[in-house]
Amino acid sequence: MTNKIALVTGGSRGLGKNMAISFAKKGVDVLLTYNTGKEEAEKVVAEIISLGQKAVALQFDASDLKAYDTFIANVNSSLKKIWNVEKFDYLINNAGIGATIPFANVQEEQFDLFMNIHFKGVYFLTQKMLQHMNDNGSIVNISTGTTRFANPGYSLYASMKGAVEVFTKYLAKEVGVRGIRANVIAPGPVETDFNNAVIRNAPPERRSMMMAQTALGRFGQADDIGSVVVFICSDDAKWITGQRLEVSGGINL
Repeated sequence: MTNKIALVTGGSRGLGKNMAISFAKKGVDVLLTYNTGKEEAEKVVAEIISLGQKAVALQFDASDLKAYDTFIANVNSSLKKIWNVEKFDYLINNAGIGATIPFANVQEEQFDLFMNIHFKGVYFLTQKMLQHMNDNGSIVNISTGTTRFANPGYSLYASMKGAVEVFTKYLAKEVGVRGIRANVIAPGPVETDFNNAVIRNAPPERRSMMMAQTALGRFGQADDIGSVVVFICSDDAKWITGQRLEVSGGINL
């Protein structure tokens, strides 16, 4: 995977951070994005550079679709300045937000925000980025185990991720002519700060119950996910496209 470049949205912390570092460990350079956590993002860049790879962090608000063209211009500028190329190889649509909101309490403004970040944004960022990707690359969209099983309070989040899963199948069908593959990774419960660290901060009895529902008997960690994303982009997975791969330790089997 050497001499390849990955774009990881939301790469300053949590799963995205691990994805970015996992790419670097396999010899892949990284463009990563952050929304407000510039200092965190720069620390990830420094870690990637310490691993012998090139990296840059770019500001990106996934909810503001009007700013996408400016962001893409910044990506192009970075590609030329740092790598002296015009295209990259792997697009990882990871940026996201979380919230546990009962269906009866969901407000239209919340619906629109989640839709813009998790579905509409993924849809149109991918559309715009395709012309800046090399042939025979890979696109990985991030979904959730809660598209397969229902957790109260996740109707908003999971519905948008369900849309992403359907979109990914169509995407795979339409970009396959260029040798580009598109797949979905669906994590289960992972101990990060996502959604106000809801997994890490759950009451002990809730944590015990959730771990008991998982075949491997524990929560996921960020490094359980990042390595799978890198694998999906690698030549070892060259015949996998249009698939949903759940990376959940076997929860709710």
